[in-house]
Amino acid sequence: MASNDQRALYVISVAAELAGVHPQTLRIYERKGLVDPARTGGGSRRYSDRDIARLRRIHELTAAGLNLEGVRRVMQLEEENDRLRQALAQTQRDAREAIERTHRQYRRDLVPVKQSPVLYRRGL
Repeated sequence: MASNDQRALYVISVAAELAGVHPQTLRIYERKGLVDPARTGGGSRRYSDRDIARLRRIHELTAAGLNLEGVRRVMQLEEENDRLRQALAQTQRDAREAIERTHRQYRRDLVPVKQSPVLYRRGL
């Protein structure tokens, strides 16, 4: 089952209003591969909350002066950056767990001072 932000809820007119653009603009974005809304059995577009957020980001970038190819590239780099951040966070969690396992192993190998061998001292 799709999460709430992935559930396709909005028809094109509502999605356009929520994103602050004209419905024809959404069709252009789709033709350029910037957004891929779900389709009903009859072929009508349905947009999710995630799609709306993506549309708002596209609008923000075009308002800043980027052309649609620039928008596509920026969004591609943002998605790659997100994937890399997630991979880094997972690697950091894995490293912390490995360190903790190693430290637990060290603790098992330690001998309490009362049980340690007595050092031989010459001349006593």
